[in-house]
Amino acid sequence: MLMAILRAKEIRKMKDEELEKKLADLRKELMRIKTQIAQGTAPENPGRAREIRRTIARILTIKRERGGVK
Repeated sequence: MLMAILRAKEIRKMKDEELEKKLADLRKELMRIKTQIAQGTAPENPGRAREIRRTIARILTIKRERGGVK
């Protein structure tokens, strides 16, 4: 279930509904990776958690710029 990491330019082109879905998907994937780490198993791609956190931050930042997050 690897998703492509989004850049700011790609995020800005997305509609609010798309951003909400993408944000939920990324948070689920991050939770899955954190669970693997907590259980002591090595995630298949260790750098993926960092990339996901950064993408989530990008989405939230752009939503704030649009006035969508309070």
